[in-house]
Amino acid sequence: MTGRPVRRTSLAGRHALAVAGLLIVTVVVVLLLDAWLGAPWLAGVITLLVLVPLSVYGVQRSHAPLLAMFRALAGTVTSYRDGDFAFSLRWPRNDEIRDLVAAHNDLGAALRDQRQDLAQRELLLDTMVQNTPVAMMLCRADRVVYGNLAARRLLNGGRRLEGRTLDDILAAAPALADAVARGGDGLFAVQADDGDADEEETYHLARRPFRLNGRAHELFLLRYVTPELRRQEVRTWKKVIRVISHELNNSLAPMASLAHSGGELVRRGRTERLGEIFATIEDRARHLESFIKGYARFAKLPAPNVEAVAWPGFVERLRSQADFALTGALPESPGRFDPAQLEQALLNLLRNAHESGSPSEAVTLEVRTSGAGVVIEVADRGAGMNDRVLASALLPFYSEKRGGTGLGLALAREISEAHGGRIALANRAGGGLAVSMTLPG
Repeated sequence: MTGRPVRRTSLAGRHALAVAGLLIVTVVVVLLLDAWLGAPWLAGVITLLVLVPLSVYGVQRSHAPLLAMFRALAGTVTSYRDGDFAFSLRWPRNDEIRDLVAAHNDLGAALRDQRQDLAQRELLLDTMVQNTPVAMMLCRADRVVYGNLAARRLLNGGRRLEGRTLDDILAAAPALADAVARGGDGLFAVQADDGDADEEETYHLARRPFRLNGRAHELFLLRYVTPELRRQEVRTWKKVIRVISHELNNSLAPMASLAHSGGELVRRGRTERLGEIFATIEDRARHLESFIKGYARFAKLPAPNVEAVAWPGFVERLRSQADFALTGALPESPGRFDPAQLEQALLNLLRNAHESGSPSEAVTLEVRTSGAGVVIEVADRGAGMNDRVLASALLPFYSEKRGGTGLGLALAREISEAHGGRIALANRAGGGLAVSMTLPG
């Protein structure tokens, strides 16, 4: 059997009945006292002296549960403000206070469920961020406020990064410091942990500024891209083999056909066309020789002949072969490098800058000293590179240009590394690309 529903009582109705009852009792007592004493004013005074304290006491007793409930409601609201949603209340009577308590309990349950859901989401997000292979470091006012596990392993030997300054971290990572100083996204390389000078690990740096709670923050994302580059390198070498095979077939097949035709003409005694045939064979042979030499120069780069070179004279020789605007003052102390190789590398970079669609006057060259040595930067205002091209641009034979050999940036990288330096690419704010070569001081 189900219990009968409790009849709903109104809070205002109960108060009205209490007041009516008090009035009836007052009138009855006054009439009785008047009949007994025969003095109406005396009966009224005695009634007031007796019933007023009793009325006050009765009102206090009847309102005590209501006042206790109001205090409980105020306490739970304070708990909600402090983030504690574990409280609930109960009111035995079926009136408006019960409706208020029910709404209050429903609000607490909803806030509690939202709090648990947010906690689960936060736990899930923290687990994903902490276990992602991308190193993430959040800075505010040049101080690290968050670093995930990958960032700790990469930048601080597995120890916490929170509280450290960005300058302290960059001082221990010169390659990252150079990439951050250039601004924007870019690539940088560091020596492998095994100490092999020929092995490098490449990282992609992405920076994202934003405002959190009205304060400026910057998020640094460091993605390890060496495996991707190696896979891309294998694909590139396969492409190179196909290109070389295609070029050899396009040259050797016509040459073999022309040689056979020349032999037939000699056998028949018709030698008037031999000159034309030999000229065509010579033209195809020279084209093939030029094609092979271009790849051979990259594959057989000699060791650099390092010497002291004054920067003004070197830059003037470079200016006679390519147009550019010089940014800043040249270092007073001479550089130590192979002038022929560095000139070849910079000419390739300047040629790429002019072919990027940049205005000629926006192609710049800057030579500056830094803690790691001398930085030579070629910048333009062209279209820049997307992330896919940026990650593969330094690979040999990789090119997005129609008819490009893909040797310009790769040769510049080989020359810089042969000098004990490194090369890095970064898109510029406002459009364009900056290629910087860092050579030891």
